[in-house]
Amino acid sequence: MSDTRSVTAAALAIGDELLSGRTRDKNIGHLAELLTATGIELQEVRIVPDEQDRIVEALNALRSRYDYVFTSGGIGPTHDDITADAVAAAFSVECTHDAAALALLGAHYAERGLEFTEARRRMARMPVGARHIDNPVSRAPGFVIGNVHVMAGVPSVFQAMLDNVLPTLNTGVKILSDKVSCPYGEGDIGDPLSAIAKAHPDVNIGSYPRFSGDSFSTEIVIRGRDSVAIRAARRDVEAMLSEITSKLTKKDV
Repeated sequence: MSDTRSVTAAALAIGDELLSGRTRDKNIGHLAELLTATGIELQEVRIVPDEQDRIVEALNALRSRYDYVFTSGGIGPTHDDITADAVAAAFSVECTHDAAALALLGAHYAERGLEFTEARRRMARMPVGARHIDNPVSRAPGFVIGNVHVMAGVPSVFQAMLDNVLPTLNTGVKILSDKVSCPYGEGDIGDPLSAIAKAHPDVNIGSYPRFSGDSFSTEIVIRGRDSVAIRAARRDVEAMLSEITSKLTKKDV
């Protein structure tokens, strides 16, 4: 469902292993790319350890500020997988074994000839009132409660769950972007580019330095929802670069 206003989101990545460097997050970039493509602005990302108070604090701050919150990690079978408990605490509801999730997982492990252990039963725990997010990879569901979507940390599972979540979301006007390759470093273009940004408040202009090993260059990216405004900003950027080139050429003569 498309919305004419801005639709915002935040991501909350959960896990000691992310903060220690043992695991490199692969979910945030994927989430950002897909949300941008559907017209949802990912405006904040937080990473917190496997500590319930820290998860609750971050989740309550994010869910009150943004239209959607997406969490990753901490819904597996081990003792430090405490995301379901933390989310339940944030919403002030009980965290229990969900009957439908128990039936789903019980059948899944029976098909594989594996014992449905207490550890595996943990993956059926979720806050009272939560709805399932289907998991076609390993069957253990994520869940939705309020505006919070709770998904696995394993990238393949996170991505599969997100594919099922995206069609259910309200989306805003898609963000468009254009880029201009600039042969000069940020120090050469900083002042005139700032002036252009002020003159075009309806777009966002970002500069991203590049270093080839011999010299600096910059990629200038123009983002916005209005293609006319983007084109107007691009013309001014190109005119600015032409002026710099002309001045440098005169100096060399």
